[in-house]
Amino acid sequence: MVDPDRTFLNQLGLPAGDLFDLPASASRFSDGAHFRTEVSTINSAVALGSLLNRSAQLGILINRVGETYGIFRHRDAELKEMLQICRDSGVELNLSVGPRATYDVSATARTPQGAMLGYRLRGMDQVVFAIEDVKRAVGLGCRGITLYDEGLLWVLHRMKLKKILPKGLQLKISAHAGCANPASLLLLEQLGADTLNPVRDLSLPMLAALRQTLSVPLDIHADNPPGSGGFIRVYEMPEIIRICAPIYMKSGNIRVASHGQLTTAGDGAHMAEQMATVLEHIQRHSPKAIQSPSGSGPAIPHPIT
Repeated sequence: MVDPDRTFLNQLGLPAGDLFDLPASASRFSDGAHFRTEVSTINSAVALGSLLNRSAQLGILINRVGETYGIFRHRDAELKEMLQICRDSGVELNLSVGPRATYDVSATARTPQGAMLGYRLRGMDQVVFAIEDVKRAVGLGCRGITLYDEGLLWVLHRMKLKKILPKGLQLKISAHAGCANPASLLLLEQLGADTLNPVRDLSLPMLAALRQTLSVPLDIHADNPPGSGGFIRVYEMPEIIRICAPIYMKSGNIRVASHGQLTTAGDGAHMAEQMATVLEHIQRHSPKAIQSPSGSGPAIPHPIT
């Protein structure tokens, strides 16, 4: 009954269904690596410093850090400190757009039915405010932005094409955008996304279908805070790397309560320890999986010119 539909999807360049045979990915980062590490919810300079210090003590490498509090909620001095720490350490840093439905005056966004608004932007003024958030971060040297709204993605990509924003600015779509199938994520890639974070709880066949469709890196969670379900899929990570490379392997958030909180030095150290646990498991069960070295990736902050 559904065969004509599957044939048509193939003609569009999409998988005919979820890939239960779990084919290995032939794609890699430009340096030949299968994966890079990312810790998000690093929402203060003290959490960032603690994360990297504890990682060095544990002998592990963090490739990318994600701030999720919102650019407009930080003072310039705080952002400059975070950018400088990452610049000196060769670590990518994505700062998140502050204007979003949950920060706006929307009552709908705070209801169970209105949760579908996610972190999207309500009205054109919020798009303008979001652009200003991005321009401020870029002016301080940021080269990685996390965003949640496909319309903002479309606008920022065109600002890159017009050279209003740097050509190398990394535009990352968050899991909070709620995209969970190859067609949706392919659309985001075509709109200008440089790295894509699908919803966190997709099965392995679903993830395999994403990789067969997309060319940009995928950001995939090994664990989550209770606010996002609190699941831990450490045992699946070696297989996820095999079928989904290149990926940013995200870990550490099981050690915090939610994505939007201000994180402390203790939080940063605990997230580093969680990442070390996952990396040990990957080394044990997939020793040939290659991690990118320090200094890799487009979102390493630039000096202010």
